[in-house]
Amino acid sequence: MDDNSTYGTSLFNVDEIQDALVETTLDEVYSALLYRGYNPVNQIVGYLLTGDASYITSYNNARDKILSIDRGKVIEAVVRSYLEH
Repeated sequence: MDDNSTYGTSLFNVDEIQDALVETTLDEVYSALLYRGYNPVNQIVGYLLTGDASYITSYNNARDKILSIDRGKVIEAVVRSYLEH
Protein backbone atom coordinates (compact mmCIF):
# COMPACT_ATOMS: atom_id res chain seq x y z
CA MET A 1 0.00 0.00 0.00
CA ASP A 2 1.22 3.47 -0.83
CA ASP A 3 1.25 6.18 1.88
CA ASN A 4 -0.11 8.66 -0.66
CA SER A 5 -3.80 9.07 -0.17
CA THR A 6 -6.31 11.50 -1.52
CA TYR A 7 -9.49 12.20 0.38
CA GLY A 8 -9.11 9.01 2.42
CA THR A 9 -8.55 6.80 -0.60
CA SER A 10 -5.54 4.50 -0.45
CA LEU A 11 -3.57 3.63 -3.54
CA PHE A 12 -2.53 0.03 -4.13
CA ASN A 13 0.00 -1.33 -6.56
CA VAL A 14 -1.65 -4.41 -8.04
CA ASP A 15 1.67 -5.83 -9.28
CA GLU A 16 3.16 -5.62 -5.78
CA ILE A 17 0.13 -7.31 -4.22
CA GLN A 18 0.12 -10.03 -6.87
CA ASP A 19 3.88 -10.60 -6.52
CA ALA A 20 3.49 -10.88 -2.74
CA LEU A 21 0.74 -13.48 -3.20
CA VAL A 22 2.90 -15.44 -5.64
CA GLU A 23 5.89 -15.23 -3.30
CA THR A 24 3.89 -16.44 -0.31
CA THR A 25 2.36 -19.27 -2.33
CA LEU A 26 5.72 -20.38 -3.73
CA ASP A 27 7.22 -20.32 -0.23
CA GLU A 28 4.41 -22.53 1.08
CA VAL A 29 4.62 -24.92 -1.89
CA TYR A 30 8.41 -25.07 -1.59
CA SER A 31 8.14 -25.94 2.11
CA ALA A 32 5.55 -28.65 1.48
CA LEU A 33 7.65 -30.23 -1.28
CA LEU A 34 10.78 -30.11 0.86
CA TYR A 35 8.95 -31.64 3.82
CA ARG A 36 7.74 -34.51 1.64
CA GLY A 37 11.28 -35.19 0.41
CA TYR A 38 11.07 -33.77 -3.11
CA ASN A 39 13.48 -31.41 -4.84
CA PRO A 40 11.26 -28.30 -4.71
CA VAL A 41 12.97 -26.39 -7.52
CA ASN A 42 12.72 -29.31 -9.95
CA GLN A 43 9.10 -29.96 -9.03
CA ILE A 44 8.01 -26.34 -9.35
CA VAL A 45 9.84 -25.93 -12.67
CA GLY A 46 8.21 -29.13 -13.93
CA TYR A 47 4.81 -27.77 -13.03
CA LEU A 48 5.48 -24.35 -14.58
CA LEU A 49 6.75 -25.86 -17.84
CA THR A 50 4.04 -28.49 -18.29
CA GLY A 51 1.04 -27.35 -16.29
CA ASP A 52 0.86 -30.85 -14.81
CA ALA A 53 -0.25 -30.37 -11.21
CA SER A 54 1.00 -33.83 -10.23
CA TYR A 55 4.46 -32.25 -9.89
CA ILE A 56 3.15 -30.54 -6.75
CA THR A 57 2.33 -32.50 -3.62
CA SER A 58 -1.15 -32.27 -2.18
CA TYR A 59 0.40 -32.15 1.30
CA ASN A 60 -0.67 -29.03 3.21
CA ASN A 61 -2.91 -28.05 0.24
CA ALA A 62 0.17 -27.08 -1.78
CA ARG A 63 -1.36 -28.24 -5.08
CA ASP A 64 -4.56 -26.27 -4.54
CA LYS A 65 -2.56 -23.20 -3.55
CA ILE A 66 -0.41 -23.19 -6.67
CA LEU A 67 -3.38 -23.97 -8.90
CA SER A 68 -5.17 -20.91 -7.53
CA ILE A 69 -2.66 -18.68 -9.35
CA ASP A 70 -2.31 -18.51 -13.13
CA ARG A 71 1.00 -20.11 -14.21
CA GLY A 72 1.78 -17.14 -16.43
CA LYS A 73 1.46 -14.80 -13.45
CA VAL A 74 3.83 -17.02 -11.44
CA ILE A 75 6.42 -16.96 -14.22
CA GLU A 76 5.99 -13.20 -14.65
CA ALA A 77 6.52 -12.57 -10.92
CA VAL A 78 9.59 -14.83 -10.81
CA VAL A 79 11.18 -13.14 -13.82
CA ARG A 80 10.36 -9.66 -12.48
CA SER A 81 11.88 -10.54 -9.11
CA TYR A 82 15.01 -11.96 -10.73
CA LEU A 83 15.55 -8.97 -13.01
CA GLU A 84 14.92 -6.39 -10.28
CA HIS A 85 17.44 -7.90 -7.85
